[in-house]
Amino acid sequence: MSPGPPRSRCAPRRRPERVGSARGVRVVVAAVGRVKTPHFRAACAEYEGRLERALPGVTFEVLEVKDAARTGGSAARWKAQEGVALLGCMPPGARLVALDERGTPRTSRAFAEWLGRQRDTAVPAVCFLLGGPDGLDAPLRERAHEVLSFGPATLPHELARVVLLEQLYRATSILTGGPYHRD
Repeated sequence: MSPGPPRSRCAPRRRPERVGSARGVRVVVAAVGRVKTPHFRAACAEYEGRLERALPGVTFEVLEVKDAARTGGSAARWKAQEGVALLGCMPPGARLVALDERGTPRTSRAFAEWLGRQRDTAVPAVCFLLGGPDGLDAPLRERAHEVLSFGPATLPHELARVVLLEQLYRATSILTGGPYHRD
């Protein structure tokens, strides 16, 4: 990643709401850019609303960083700028999870069990990193504690955000025994 300050600061989509007890984990989705497509924006809002009240002991927050100006330069430079900005969103002591098609896939149930372990251990925060149109910077992926995949296909970054939010909600439903997930 290139040195220097991020192009923009993390902007919370909403003020995080503390759910449940003081003991728990903060789940942060740090994403490049705003969701501009109306149907993706509506889906994100739906799952964000559900997540705010879904699981005791877990606080959810979506932070957005401004995407790099894609004029002049190269995709590598833009990804590096966005990577610096995404790292600026990472809460202290967070477990860093990069989203990338080259990552490890998990079933919904395995993802829920993993999230439950994060909640139940001393992990103060889990930060999911979603890149922009060009993906994540390689050094950022390498720095992540885990690289997670939703399959081998490349997803548009707006759709990847919807899928992540839906999987987080599904995981909370599994952990609370809710009816949303069916095996």
